[in-house]
Amino acid sequence: MKPIINLEENIGKTVGRRRAPRDSFAYGMGLQKMGVAFTKALGHGGVPTGVYRFKSHDEADACRMKYLIQTRTT
Repeated sequence: MKPIINLEENIGKTVGRRRAPRDSFAYGMGLQKMGVAFTKALGHGGVPTGVYRFKSHDEADACRMKYLIQTRTT
């Protein structure tokens, strides 16, 4: 079986690097607070949870927009 990744390939260029936060717990709590603020601002979590199957990306975008518009008007 052939490997999926070419292990002999050299990486040509790295653009930017992610720096780990100094205090990962405080960083995570900040993300949690931001999520709560978004939920309060929108009125609810947005799109209901579950598995959605769409025939195209356009159909998925239309469904997402429908739920976003509902949250803004209610």
